[in-house]
Amino acid sequence: MGSRFLTARSVCTVAFTGLAFVLSGCTSDRYLMVQKSDLEDVRASVQSQRATLVTMEQNASVRQEKLLHQNQESTQTILQAISTQVQKPSCPPPKAAPRCPTPGKDKGRADRLKGKVVVGEVEKFFLAGPSLVYTARIDSGAETSSMHARNIQRFERDGSNWVRFEVPVPGSDQSQWVSMEKEISRRVKIIQSSADESERRVVVELQFAIGDHQQVAEFTLADRANLTYEVLIGRNVLRDVMLIDVGKEFATELPESYLEQSTSGDKE
Repeated sequence: MGSRFLTARSVCTVAFTGLAFVLSGCTSDRYLMVQKSDLEDVRASVQSQRATLVTMEQNASVRQEKLLHQNQESTQTILQAISTQVQKPSCPPPKAAPRCPTPGKDKGRADRLKGKVVVGEVEKFFLAGPSLVYTARIDSGAETSSMHARNIQRFERDGSNWVRFEVPVPGSDQSQWVSMEKEISRRVKIIQSSADESERRVVVELQFAIGDHQQVAEFTLADRANLTYEVLIGRNVLRDVMLIDVGKEFATELPESYLEQSTSGDKE
């Protein structure tokens, strides 16, 4: 009993001593391991760090606002560039559609039957534009007329489909060619008996003259190098306009001025 009382008393003594030590810290020259003389320095350092943090926060906020402003300006510039209508480049304007020149005193000749031009199986054919005279075959078995051409190149002009091609100069053994440009009228599928696969050809409108008759009609552009005649006149020209006399050739005569233009090489 006496030993337990001494032990409890010892514990109380130790606790009281510790409490006195803690309390004595407030009155001693140290406070929580910091010299009292240094407390002001610590407080000043803390205040300085707080001020530095505030300044860094403000600078970060300013930089963020600046970046946001720059991003908005960049976005606005991009939107303006997208909304700006860029003018589409256009090809040079096409030349005026060629027309057969006005004949001189000699207007040519063509016999007519019931108002229709009488032609033979072969006729002289004047092509307006390059002013070339070909020998054309008249064939009622062909639906669409055809013109010998090479270097057929399609292109776009002001939203329309055009074609650039070359036609031979008659009498030059196809050593001389003349370039032409025409708007594409349509495309046709040609099935030849000598070929297994069909061929798609470009169709253009050409102005021409046979005798004293002038007309605008559709012609397919095709390679006719292996054929006798460079021009074929089909039913689209003959229909309601011409009659064929199968026993004749060169039943019509072109105006002398047309022949002179073609012979002299005066090309438009």
